[in-house]
Amino acid sequence: MQRVAVINVVGLSPSLLGPGMPRLTAFAQKHGMQAFRPAFPAVTCTAQSSMLTGTSPREHGIVANGWYDRESAEVRFWKQSNHLVRGEKVWEYLRKKHPDFTCAKLFWWYNMYSSADIAMTPRPLYPADGRKVFDIHTQPMDLREKVKADLGEFPFPSFWGPGAGIACSEWIAASAKWTEEREKPTLSLVYLPHLDYGLQKWGPGAPEMAAELLAIDKVAGELIDYLESRGVKVLVLSEYGISKVSRPIHLNRIFRKQGWIQVKEELGYETLDTGGCKVFAVADHQMAHIYVNNRTLLRKVRSVLEETPGIDEVRTAGEMWGSGIGAQRAGDLVAISAADAWFTYYFWEDDAMAPDYARCVDIHRKPGYDPVELFIDPKIANPKLKIAKFLLKKKLGFRGLLDVIPLDAGLVKGSHGRDVVEAGEQPLVIGSPVPVTCAEEVFGAIVKAVEA
Repeated sequence: MQRVAVINVVGLSPSLLGPGMPRLTAFAQKHGMQAFRPAFPAVTCTAQSSMLTGTSPREHGIVANGWYDRESAEVRFWKQSNHLVRGEKVWEYLRKKHPDFTCAKLFWWYNMYSSADIAMTPRPLYPADGRKVFDIHTQPMDLREKVKADLGEFPFPSFWGPGAGIACSEWIAASAKWTEEREKPTLSLVYLPHLDYGLQKWGPGAPEMAAELLAIDKVAGELIDYLESRGVKVLVLSEYGISKVSRPIHLNRIFRKQGWIQVKEELGYETLDTGGCKVFAVADHQMAHIYVNNRTLLRKVRSVLEETPGIDEVRTAGEMWGSGIGAQRAGDLVAISAADAWFTYYFWEDDAMAPDYARCVDIHRKPGYDPVELFIDPKIANPKLKIAKFLLKKKLGFRGLLDVIPLDAGLVKGSHGRDVVEAGEQPLVIGSPVPVTCAEEVFGAIVKAVEA
């Protein structure tokens, strides 16, 4: 077996390579680059699951970063159990053929309770007093304290939110070197998320992106050099490219005007009562699952969607994924935005009634993905002072609300999710030993690289 590392540089696309990313560009010129059709939807959890199982959502069931659980009547986003991903994983396939094969899965998603030999993933602690304590989860469990003793605490605020930045990708790259030195896995899967942040905040081509491209190019380049010096073959890939956007679409507000949304007042704010809604949307970037609890409205809902400006296409789960686990989890209808648009989860009509979590970084409670969490509300006169007061209260043991996130979806300048994009915005793979035309074929590329 050839030892292999797969470095997932999130958001990397052919249009970004060039002088602004000298090390990755040189790596692509040396080893060959292929762009491929994105998974659908082209979002993290779906794309990674397609790559690591070699199947589509029809079989593996990951229809977005989150979906509506009809039995519990709850929207569940960013869950972490690998049991949610149906089918045989690439490391399971290779381990059956090669008993000495080992795999380290470092910060790729659905990383808890997987059958990978080594795993590390962000996972806060949630004590009973309501606190949220930043931490990671590892397998084996004792790696958690060992890696933190050597590398320091994982810089969680840089992984997502207004403080998102290069620090978390630097730590993950260091953890990959740390794992390589101690364990020498046959296959290392390494997730570097940095590009995702700036591309969503400012959009591709924005002046601010020059520094961001150089920053991740340095981290990835140094990791490649280190791994290759130890005889490890490196593949670099991405899950999706990112498109410029200028139009947020508020599907739940549209449905509310139709009388289909049910809200519940909680302590003076509105929350979305998904189980009581006739129709509602679970938005995830440029696609949205539309759940129609009142089936008599199905044709009317489709008509409303098709007439909404900014919606490019409406599909059904059955048309795409048959009747298996993918279709069971998906919405009754799936909306795809135009290339310059994206979907919010917003359901309130008056910002004064927005739920308390709307102004917080709260990826699990929100009934949809919220890229506005990357921003600090420009209306806050002194955000650093507000954050400092919150941290002091937290340190003293008091509860508080870090409500610094704006409610202006127009701030977002980049998005993804569509499976039909310009060639320069497609995901890519560098160094593959075989042709790759879609996300599912990454599975075979990894197998071929290991068995070379």
